[in-house]
Amino acid sequence: MQEEVNQRTVALSIRATKLTGRVLAAAFGKVLQAAKKHRQKALTPQGRQSVKKLMNHYGGKNAMQYVGAPKDFDRIAKEFHVDYAFHKVSPGHYLLFFKANQADAITAAFQKYSTKVLNKDQDKTSILGQLRKLTEQIRTKPKEKQRTREAVKDGR
Repeated sequence: MQEEVNQRTVALSIRATKLTGRVLAAAFGKVLQAAKKHRQKALTPQGRQSVKKLMNHYGGKNAMQYVGAPKDFDRIAKEFHVDYAFHKVSPGHYLLFFKANQADAITAAFQKYSTKVLNKDQDKTSILGQLRKLTEQIRTKPKEKQRTREAVKDGR
C-alpha cells in the first residue's frame, strides 16, 4: 500500500515538472509584467515633490492658492497620502498643485489644516496671564480659609 502511494506521488511530481515551452513563456511573461509594474510604481514619486515631477504624472492637475508655511501643511498631507507640489508666488504666498483625482483628499487635508490653524490661535494664552491668574487664586484662598475658621469659631 505504501509503495503504491509513493509511486503515484512520484508520477504526479514528474507530470507537474514537465512544462511545455508555451507555459514557461507565459510564466516568464507574467513575472516580467509584474516586475515592470513594480518598477513603474517605484519611479512615480509620492507625497511632496517638484512641480515638474508632478506634471509628469498621468491625469489632470489642479491648483489653488495657499498662504502660510508649507511645512505645516506637509505634516497633515502625509496622513492623506496626497501627491502635491508648491510653487512660490511671493513671500508667504504659494500655488498648491495636486492631482485632479485627489481633490477629495486635498479638501479633507485642508479642513484638518484649517481647524488646526484656528485652534492654534485660540489655545495660546500668555504665560504672564496664567501667572497672574494663579497668583490671584493663591491670594484669595488663604483669606477664604481664614473666614471659614472665624465663622466656625463664632458658631460655637
